Amino acid sequence: MLDLSERIADATARAAQLEEKLADPALARSAPEYARVAKELSSLRPLVEAGGRYQALVVEIRDTREMLEDEEMRELAETELPELLERREALEKEIVELILPKDPNDEKNVLLEIRSGAGGEEAALFAADLFRMYARYAERRGWKIEPLSMSETGSGGIKEIVASVSGQCVYGRLKYERGVHRVQRVPVTESAGRIHTSTVTVAVMPEAEEVDVHLDPKDLRVDVFRSSGPGGQSVNTTDSAVRVTHLPSGIVVQCQDEKSQHKNKARAMKILRARLFEAEAQRLADERASERRSQVGSGDRSEKIRTYNFPQSRVTDHRAGVTVHQLEAILDGELEELFDGVHTYMSGERKKEAGAVT
Repeated sequence: MLDLSERIADATARAAQLEEKLADPALARSAPEYARVAKELSSLRPLVEAGGRYQALVVEIRDTREMLEDEEMRELAETELPELLERREALEKEIVELILPKDPNDEKNVLLEIRSGAGGEEAALFAADLFRMYARYAERRGWKIEPLSMSETGSGGIKEIVASVSGQCVYGRLKYERGVHRVQRVPVTESAGRIHTSTVTVAVMPEAEEVDVHLDPKDLRVDVFRSSGPGGQSVNTTDSAVRVTHLPSGIVVQCQDEKSQHKNKARAMKILRARLFEAEAQRLADERASERRSQVGSGDRSEKIRTYNFPQSRVTDHRAGVTVHQLEAILDGELEELFDGVHTYMSGERKKEAGAVT
């Protein structure tokens, strides 16, 4: 159970300690420590400010209830009390959001991986549609998106693509996109007009820095070879393609889009770090909350999270129960309404885990 008054008091006391530390000239001599203290204080301030408003509101509600005992003030108190209680409820929800632990990866950039699944060429075409959807969304938010590795089909589909997405709070906004995306539509190759169902898997991996994942060169096998395009034709005349194998985990990453072997290796290492970072985070999540992850919303790649139904112009997120009848706009990157619904649902699940307000 969450005791708001206790949590607010703890946060206020901690903020006072941090402010005292920042005022110490000795702290300024250590830039990393100063930055750490300042960052922690900054993260506490919204809770302290909301806590101050909450405590003032609690006093106001108490005084208003006392006014009910006064015949002359009762009518005014009866009018004001419902509004005060409504404000308190809204403020409690805000404070619970601030108290819940933040995902330390929310501010990170991500590697977005999209793979065609069941459905052959139609799945590859939908994978291309999804990549365009995320690219348009990134553009709307002022993010930068850069393909790192891509395998295309002859008809414009995508078998697999890994792209870097950088900007403000990228992982925090995209993290719930992990899973199986299902499409129901009539393929362009279907002459009888029958609706087919295909799937595409999406992975969203926080971009890992070298300090996040240490790679021992002895654990890596690096192979170089001549890159090839659709049909196996040679793209480059030099051995610029790179395949990196992480021997302990068996993870293999291959990059061949750049003409430079050095650039391809750098991209492969970037993808490898992200995959290892994600694997370790998943292992820790399994240990901490295996029962919770068995429920809807775990974000596992094998979980069907969303259906895009073209005949009905409908997009349904199966975790949050959110349906939007604007499929064309969704595929053009207008994802805020859908994302807001999913994030609200996930936030509710986190509150259930944390316990009710007391």
